[in-house]
Amino acid sequence: MLRLQDRGVSLCDGITRRDWLRIGGLGLGGLSLASLLSAAEQRRGGKAKSVIVLMLNGGPPQHESWDPKPEAPAEVRGEFGAISSKTPGLKVGELMPRTAQWTDRIAVLRAVVTGDNAHSSSGYQMLTGIPHLPLNRESAIPKPPNNWPSMGGVVRALIDDRGQLPAAVTLPEHIWNDGNFPWPGQDAGLLGRHVDPWLIHCQPQEDRFDVPGLKLLDDMSTARLQQRQRLVDQMNGQLDRLVRSRSVQHLDTYTQKAFDLLTGGAARRAFKMSEEPQRVRERYGMTRYGQSALLARRLVEAGVSLVQVNWSRIKGYENQGGWDTHKKHAHSLKTHLMPALDQIYTALLEDLEQRGLLDETLVLWYGEFGHTPKVNRNAGRDHWGNCFSIALAGGGVRGGSVHGVSDQQAAFPIDGQVAPRDVIATVFHCLGYEPNAEVRDQFNRPIRISRGRVIDEIL
Repeated sequence: MLRLQDRGVSLCDGITRRDWLRIGGLGLGGLSLASLLSAAEQRRGGKAKSVIVLMLNGGPPQHESWDPKPEAPAEVRGEFGAISSKTPGLKVGELMPRTAQWTDRIAVLRAVVTGDNAHSSSGYQMLTGIPHLPLNRESAIPKPPNNWPSMGGVVRALIDDRGQLPAAVTLPEHIWNDGNFPWPGQDAGLLGRHVDPWLIHCQPQEDRFDVPGLKLLDDMSTARLQQRQRLVDQMNGQLDRLVRSRSVQHLDTYTQKAFDLLTGGAARRAFKMSEEPQRVRERYGMTRYGQSALLARRLVEAGVSLVQVNWSRIKGYENQGGWDTHKKHAHSLKTHLMPALDQIYTALLEDLEQRGLLDETLVLWYGEFGHTPKVNRNAGRDHWGNCFSIALAGGGVRGGSVHGVSDQQAAFPIDGQVAPRDVIATVFHCLGYEPNAEVRDQFNRPIRISRGRVIDEIL
């Protein structure tokens, strides 16, 4: 059973939201989606209908991906060269042969800057667009003043959850530092828990999911669940005359959506990975991240507006199988990281293209920072937030474009510098929202969805 985590904010009649959510949860035998499903405020047209964020936490290195420096000294260049791409004049790292054939659909940003070299705080800035206070704070925890909403939280506040699934989903796990310190900036923050992105812990390569609301208690049959729903309907009918607040008025709607998830249809099918042809699954790779990317495509098809796919650690691999390559950097890239990402990224783009979805789905190659210009004494590269690269594909961007120029070591910007707030402003622009659009926080205060500028050069 998913437990409700609520701060007990009182409604106008003195009854806490926790009490009301407990009523909904008990009434449906532990059904707990009422705290996760909420109405959003508005929907506007845009080139992109959905966003998939491939979050490569640990930091994909700019030198071996989008900004190779083949003429630099060996300690900067690294062990790998550069290859030509489908875009004339654009070279990418040699470990990206498949991606090189898709650059006509990709826009590259080569001068992204956070000015922060800590995973947690630089990651917070990339996810929210707001610099962490203070910068360079490792194992930072989510608390004020560093509680601005993630892109997923803002999406849920903007877009009406009209379907059976919420507007924003995160999988296959949250992002955390050693010691299980979750990064700040992964939830809805000051907008309130009711618009948190769904966090789905899953092993989609094994068809195992911990999906909020999609599991009955062991002793709860469908017939008993339906009886509980009728009881809740009767209870709500009697309570209508007592409470008229917006939160409680919407509670019935949220509970019905939760019930629909348990008993129905399209939402549940999105998680049935076995329905995919085996050749499609194998194209992504039968790994946790590969199948999570495939699940992201299925969720987009089911109506989810933003899916964030976090790179998860893998036991038995150097650097825990992640992008935090402080040692044996080249070995990790060559034997695991880049081949896997090259396969997964292009499988996703190809799959979306074949289904007619790429033009309306924005795909982000993302991370919290890049890596140091010089290889360290452990044959690794360290954290670097002073200049790094990300990429955007589909969903309204101009393929084959490159914005930003770094110096000869890919260490600092020379031209076209952008900040995370600009990237986020561009994402929302592609979804049809300008940076000055507003959502409301828990106290009904207006909050701008972005403080950045739209990067028109790649649109």
